[in-house]
Amino acid sequence: MGLGSLERFSFFIGSIALTLVALALAAVHPWAWVGAGVFGTLAAIGVHDVLQTRHAILRNYPILGHMRFMFEGIRPEIRQYLIESDHDELPFSRDDRSIVYQRAKGVEDKRPFGTRARVYEAGYEWLTHSIQPKHIANTDFRVTIGGPDCTQPYDASIYNISAMSFGSLSANAILALSKGAKAGGFAHDTGEGGISRYHREGGGDLIWEIASGYFGCRTSDGRFDPDRFAEQAADPQVKMIEVKLSQGAKPGHGGMLPAAKITPEIAEARGIPMGVDCISPPGHSAFSTPLDFMEFIAKLRDLSRGKPVGFKLCIGHRREFMCMVKAMLETGVTPDFIVVDGKEGGTGAAPLEFANHMGMPLVEGLTFTHNTLRGAGLRDRIRLGASGKLITAFDIAKAFALGADWANSARGFMFSIGCIQAQACHTNHCPVGVSTQDPLRARALVVTDKTQRVVNFHKNTLKALGELTGAAGLEHPSGFLPYHLIMRETDRDMVTGDEVYPYLPEGFLLREEQDRFGYLLRWKRADPSSFAPKGAYV
Repeated sequence: MGLGSLERFSFFIGSIALTLVALALAAVHPWAWVGAGVFGTLAAIGVHDVLQTRHAILRNYPILGHMRFMFEGIRPEIRQYLIESDHDELPFSRDDRSIVYQRAKGVEDKRPFGTRARVYEAGYEWLTHSIQPKHIANTDFRVTIGGPDCTQPYDASIYNISAMSFGSLSANAILALSKGAKAGGFAHDTGEGGISRYHREGGGDLIWEIASGYFGCRTSDGRFDPDRFAEQAADPQVKMIEVKLSQGAKPGHGGMLPAAKITPEIAEARGIPMGVDCISPPGHSAFSTPLDFMEFIAKLRDLSRGKPVGFKLCIGHRREFMCMVKAMLETGVTPDFIVVDGKEGGTGAAPLEFANHMGMPLVEGLTFTHNTLRGAGLRDRIRLGASGKLITAFDIAKAFALGADWANSARGFMFSIGCIQAQACHTNHCPVGVSTQDPLRARALVVTDKTQRVVNFHKNTLKALGELTGAAGLEHPSGFLPYHLIMRETDRDMVTGDEVYPYLPEGFLLREEQDRFGYLLRWKRADPSSFAPKGAYV
């Protein structure tokens, strides 16, 4: 807006002048009152812009300055629809979004004329295939979750809906997801916001996530309530219990739901009062040491009458995870599962610095968790889930190759019910009714239609995964190993997954064998009785 003084104020001055002309003509031509109203409104806006003190651009560019804010407001849409290439990941590429929409709608998802990927550029990845591919007729792949102390193991799909709370998502979105999970035979993670009436109405299998706010199982002062927990966990719809230690979008960051945003339905699901800000502390109050945490897991398993109990985390200080593994060895208590959340995950809003620079990405976090459990001789007792931008069959196959037993997706299923990546999740102005509590916006999401799309997306993604699995000569995705994954390290050189992300030997930490990745150094500094550091390596 490099305009001179006259040009900057010309629209404002012109609006005033045209208002006066229209008023003068109104005595002769009644239609001129319309012009007087239009130009008078613009003139009034200009007067307001000149006199207000919050926005310098409006004081210098009355009326015209609003164009800047208008274009800024629609910048994500302009970029997404007109500027981005099909491969720009901001945060999901058009190719990725399109494949979800197509599979959710059950329409053609093939691509003509070959790949558009730059196969000779650094970072390109592919799977090796077999000269003797297999045909897999049944792609309803399953994994049994439940360790030796679990009396109610869960036969889970290998692809499930990741944690998204009611309150973050609308009632219609939760209903569509839950109904889809029930119809498709897979699980729906409640998120930390508790089990809402819409989860129950939908009827899908639930993974009940318990975070630091203990929503749905809390006392009046926000601490863990074992009696309330036991009551909720007894519901047959609840198949697993997941303690959230951290999440990929904002690990180590608490949160607050302002009182003004708490509806009676949200208060009911969370077990909180109306009219009071709802605090999610950064950390748990039910335990403070690794040994305490194992006792808490054992307590939850007992209170839930033997249902699978595990925890979710984004890997931060690697030593701290090793502290928990040492506590498992010392107490003999192991979780039934661990979900590794990559820092690239996250459906809701997070501070920019957290979203961009806090926490470990999924590939490194999953590899580290898998190898630490192998090194401690515990991998066969604990199932590993993975979450973090896993929406295509290749994404899932890669996670399996790096050690996962199943995968979760949040934004993939959001896309399946109509999310257009407007990135307005935190504003309550979601244009398609997915992430909003505005009833008028939420009604745009028709539950019956979106339920079927959830089912289709899950089914067609697993069908594609079955085709990849068969092409690799395998019978089940669990057969993928690091050597099936090849990546281009530079524009010329390629490496296999087992060179970069190898499976380390079973029990190597217990035998104190040196490794080139620094596991043993951290292992020696890990203390099962405290999360506090003992040395420089974290």
